[in-house]
Amino acid sequence: MRTIMLIDMDYFFVACEEIKRPELRTRPTIVGADPKEGRGRGVVMTCNYVARKLGIHSAMPISSAYKIAPDAEFLPMDYPYYERKSNEAFGIIKDFSEKTEQVSIDEFFIDVSSKVNNSEDALLLAGKIKSSINSEAKLPCSIGISSTKLVAKMACEKAKPDGIKIVGEEEAAKFIWPLSVGELYGVGIKTRERLEKMGYGTIGDLAKANIMLLMKEFDSFGIELHNLSNCIDTREVIENYEVKSISKEYTFEKDTSKDEEIIKSIRKLSAEVGKEISGKGLSYRTVTVKLRYMDFTEHLHSRSIRPTGNAGDIEKTAVELYRENVDKGKKVRKIGIRASGLLDYKNQKLLFG
Repeated sequence: MRTIMLIDMDYFFVACEEIKRPELRTRPTIVGADPKEGRGRGVVMTCNYVARKLGIHSAMPISSAYKIAPDAEFLPMDYPYYERKSNEAFGIIKDFSEKTEQVSIDEFFIDVSSKVNNSEDALLLAGKIKSSINSEAKLPCSIGISSTKLVAKMACEKAKPDGIKIVGEEEAAKFIWPLSVGELYGVGIKTRERLEKMGYGTIGDLAKANIMLLMKEFDSFGIELHNLSNCIDTREVIENYEVKSISKEYTFEKDTSKDEEIIKSIRKLSAEVGKEISGKGLSYRTVTVKLRYMDFTEHLHSRSIRPTGNAGDIEKTAVELYRENVDKGKKVRKIGIRASGLLDYKNQKLLFG
């Protein structure tokens, strides 16, 4: 029996902060940008369930969160600490599985097919994993269990907060079909809007769709959408221990079109990315500049170069990309720098494209 679990650390950044300050558990707590008494321009990275009950959520403008709960605890990101806690959770999870795939800092897929024989075994094992993470790392988590990555992920969403949900292979379609198309794992806001415009409100509607119509609208992605909506997902849990890319972003206090101000930020972010790459002993082959304009349109500009460990080339390439592609007719709201196509510098072994 193929058994896959998705383990998701609940409200991870705030949960980490609650370890340092247990009193935060009873008051609305938000990790993200500085609200600056309602004038802040960043977003909420995550918040605890006390804050969520007030209507605050991830990706909400920090200024909006401040208006809802000005007396909430607003905390900056402490990424080195979060990374240490993530590694701690990873080490615990790894002891229970034959394959562990870290999807993000707070999400892990595991394949436990050889360790369980039935649903009861799977639930018992999930309980042990959950208990170990809670007692050893002091972190809450939710776990979804099924025969595919797709349904395990969606089951985990329904298990939140701090729960376990199992969906058997024979129950998968019955479980996902009544859900809205926007809840299908892999469907973003724009895709959801296009699907709803085509008349597909639920995943069940999408499952019964004419695949040729989906291909006409989405090309090859239409086939994937049709397969996923019919619970067809053959993706394996793939062992990985490295990051896919390293990136940094900065939101300006005021939208700006001043080249010197923007390039100064590009240089600073490039240096931060380069320092992290050097510290991990990596090289890279692709540099990307992200420009978000005042109207919230966002553009990515990338260039692949010969694989190098030279951190200075990030700045050089990023500045060139900015100068070649910036829309002079718009003010810039946010800038981002990313290095990807990471390789182990010593062995020149490709980690991720």
